[in-house]
Amino acid sequence: MPPAAVRSRPETAHPSRSLARALLGLGLILACLGTASGASAQGEPPIKSAQDAACRNEARARVFSTPDPQGLGLRAVGRQIYMACMQRASAAARRPVTHKSARRPRRTR
Repeated sequence: MPPAAVRSRPETAHPSRSLARALLGLGLILACLGTASGASAQGEPPIKSAQDAACRNEARARVFSTPDPQGLGLRAVGRQIYMACMQRASAAARRPVTHKSARRPRRTR
């Protein structure tokens, strides 16, 4: 009988390694999918309109380049940019159209 140190490993050790690798791979794939799908919506409510989507994009684009002298933080600065954009969009929607193509033609006698 061979000594204990020289004995070969049982055949069941290899399937457990492959199972561990498969579970690790599956976990990494699920983590990547979860990060990719949830990264852009970190606690944000669903988009309600085209102006809402445009203002969110503007806030995301400008939040790192806007100065923050009061030290409010990125979320507060982003919220300020978003609210200013929404106010501009709602004011533009309320303004009457004044260009010539929107007017009715004058009657001629």
